[in-house]
Amino acid sequence: MNSISLGTSSLKVSPICMGTMTFGQQVDEATAHRIMDRALERGLNFLDTAEMYSVPARAETYGATETILGNWFARNPGLRQKVVLASKVAGPSRGMPWVRGEVAGLTKAEIIQACENSLRRLQTETIDLYQIHWPARNVPAFGATVFDPTKDRPCASIHEQLEAMGELVRAGKVREIGLSNESPYGVHEFVRVAEQHGLPRVATVQNPYCLINRSYENGLDETCHRLDVSLLAYSPLGFGLLSGKYDDTGLVGEAGRLALFESMRKQRWGRPEALAAARRYNALARSKGLTPTQLALAFCYANWRVASTIIGVTTLAQLDECLDAWDTKLSPELIAEIDGIRFEQRDPAQ
Repeated sequence: MNSISLGTSSLKVSPICMGTMTFGQQVDEATAHRIMDRALERGLNFLDTAEMYSVPARAETYGATETILGNWFARNPGLRQKVVLASKVAGPSRGMPWVRGEVAGLTKAEIIQACENSLRRLQTETIDLYQIHWPARNVPAFGATVFDPTKDRPCASIHEQLEAMGELVRAGKVREIGLSNESPYGVHEFVRVAEQHGLPRVATVQNPYCLINRSYENGLDETCHRLDVSLLAYSPLGFGLLSGKYDDTGLVGEAGRLALFESMRKQRWGRPEALAAARRYNALARSKGLTPTQLALAFCYANWRVASTIIGVTTLAQLDECLDAWDTKLSPELIAEIDGIRFEQRDPAQ
């Protein structure tokens, strides 16, 4: 597993990234530390977290994941230098007033304070990749598909956000910056403004990309390719739908997040159409002698659009399964069958 460069930055990471949003709610601290130990043993050097984690977001667990990572670094001297650490500053509230209040708009002061808080929880002096978790401006995301200008509200400009990032980079608190849940316009504008004003240039965008949500291919892939911005693909297993765990029972029982947390079933991943499409891909995998997990992850691992695929697990067995899928190859004929299902089902978890 060779390391890859992220955009035009100096960061070199493994093509699989250890996502951590389950740490602190579904996964206790001791288990989380064992999972990260195993990930490093198997060649991963890239960890992604966020100030709002764990998920589902609650006031009681706000910052819990970063704290778990910070304790892991503190108990293992020298370990911090072995990993590329990414975190994220939350955008406007989205129903989470405990983060910065309902009217927060990602001002320069808010970004800088959020980074300071994350550094303290992470027990480190520098975040290697600091990302804006979702846009400050009104933009269709997290299941919304249509832009509605009547929903525009005052927020910090892209220029102000980049100025904040620039101050953090100059202070040595951040090495590189990235975006998340962004649109083609947003990525292009962040690059344009940075180049115009000599501010930090985004290296990455972290967006959903999987068999049941290929919306990244609707223009954002060209934008990122031409601007040299790398995709960090999250939810490659479609919140577990593409692992096959819900095929027989539906979103009930104790199979995973969608079964355990009612709030998550109300999101895009909980749509009946998303489960129906996932069942088709899972059946295709089995018909070819693959597990659903192998098909879904191989689709991301070998895709030219993806720089690093973010996997999230709750057990060591799940981690090993995800990493073992690295050697799975999909034939051109199988890719064509995948594309055929997508033509019929489109992107039900967009």
